[in-house]
Amino acid sequence: MPKVTIRQEKCKGCGLCSTVCPKKIIFLSDEKINEKGFHPAEILEMEKCIGCQFCATICPDCVIKIEK
Repeated sequence: MPKVTIRQEKCKGCGLCSTVCPKKIIFLSDEKINEKGFHPAEILEMEKCIGCQFCATICPDCVIKIEK
């Protein structure tokens, strides 16, 4: 099973990752705010991740890492 890691402290909450996720498991946090004042992306239901790496590829700040 792939493991997605998001460096939430660096995420600017642009939401691009959530738009390209085919399984729709990436969301911007409603509760968390990082040190930059943004709502960072987070993964819900990690077990549904297929490791496509679309989220990591589209991230303009390279804060998403996929481990297979």
